[in-house]
This record gives sequence, C-alpha cells and structure tokens, in this order.
Amino acid sequence: MTKNIHLQELVYQSLDIVNEAAHFIKSNLHNVTGDQVIEKGTNSLVSFVDQNAEKILIEGLSKVLPEAGFITEEKMVEQSQKQYTWIIDPLDGTTNFLHAAPYFSVSVALYDGEKVVAGIVHEVMHDEVFFAYEGKGAFLNHKKIQVTQRPLFYDVLIGTGFPYKTEYLSDGHFTALKQVLLKTRGIRRFGSAALDLCYVASGRFGAFYEKALNSYDIAAGALIVKEAGGVVTDFKGSNNWLFEGEVLATAPQFSEDMLDILSAFDIE
Repeated sequence: MTKNIHLQELVYQSLDIVNEAAHFIKSNLHNVTGDQVIEKGTNSLVSFVDQNAEKILIEGLSKVLPEAGFITEEKMVEQSQKQYTWIIDPLDGTTNFLHAAPYFSVSVALYDGEKVVAGIVHEVMHDEVFFAYEGKGAFLNHKKIQVTQRPLFYDVLIGTGFPYKTEYLSDGHFTALKQVLLKTRGIRRFGSAALDLCYVASGRFGAFYEKALNSYDIAAGALIVKEAGGVVTDFKGSNNWLFEGEVLATAPQFSEDMLDILSAFDIE
C-alpha cells in the first residue's frame, strides 16, 4: 500500500515538523504552572504544551500527506483511520516533562492500514532523532543503528514501564520484574515507551516490555526496532501488539528469554 508515496521524502519532510514540535516543548520546559495541568486520569497528565505540540504536528503533517487520517493522544483533530494514518504522541513522557526530568520525546508514525511504514522519535532535551522507514534500516541523527550484538542475556539492560492506573498492576508485573533483575545486568524504568523502544533499536537495551499501552506510545519506536534488526511481538510472541496494549521488543537472541519471563503474565 506504500507504493503511492515516496517514504524517504515523506520522512525527511516530517523530520522538520517533528523538530519544530520538539523545539516548542523544550522552550516551555519551565513554563507550565500547576493550575495549567489537567489530570486526564490516574497519573495521566496533560498541559497546553502537549496540546500545542500536537497542533504543530497536525498542521505540518496535513500538508505533507493531505489524504491521511490521524490517531493522536490529545485528540486535537478528528480521529480517523484512512488508507494512511498518522499515529502521534506529541509528548511521550509528560510526567517527566512536568517534573523537569529530561527523558521525554515526540513520537510520529505512519500506518498504512496493515503495518507501520515510517516512524520518528525525537528525544527533546538532547536532540537525539531516531527514525526509520520500511525496508531501509533505522537511524539516529542520520547514522545507521542496530540492536545489540551482545550474546549473553545476563550482560544486557532491560527497559520496562508500569500502567498509570494502579488497578491494572498484577502479580505478573512483579514476578516478571524479579526474573529480569535476577537474569540480566539490570532494569531501567525511564517513563517514555517511545524512547525505551529506541534504546533497544540502538543497542542500549537488550529488550523492552510493557503492558497497558496505546498505539501512539509504541508505533514509531516499534518500527525503528524492527528496522534496526530487532523483533517486536506481544507477550505471547504474536503480532498483536500495535492496538492490543502490550509490546515486547528485543534483540533476536533474547526473544525466547524474554517470552519465558513474560509467561508470568498468564499466571494471574
């Protein structure tokens, strides 16, 4: 379905738009007061920065691909799936941003109705720009990246996250966490799934897993992992990850190790 568009040209045009949104976010790092923050749900926050960054992305991407629909976190535009659909998280890691913890990103993906074909994740504070488009590999600031080649599971870091709503926490979360801690170099929980996926793609993490996610959290980062040579599945090893709320991204040599650990989520 991608034959009607030129992905490389589209991605390079989109990089400028994502950069504009990232610059806006960074320039407002200390400008949000408590009364400007809305709690959408338990531990789920939004401010004018998220909303205006999303508007920047919608306006720019609508010019790049006018026929595309949108799935966005803040719903600043009508939500619709079309032949092509932009899947956008304007500020992944809002809680980090509001606490000035420097780990948050802009995430933009293009979905063709069957699969994600392009993705950009811009880490705001250090201007690390990860991107990929179908069949051409993954890049960090225009240099090719790949998943870790380390052969030993105990020699890698693993990324994860936890549901915002604590009622979604299960015994499986803690059982898996214990097993990861026992069997690897350690675990990291930074608070931006989009960036965590890019850390797998660039070899910083051996794997990343998380449950209770949305498509806009993972669409771009997951493609970047796949184009960097990684494997992306749900917790059972199948491909139902984009809209089903759980994702496992690994370097290929650790896929079975991680799936064994995540079988704990079936014991609830």
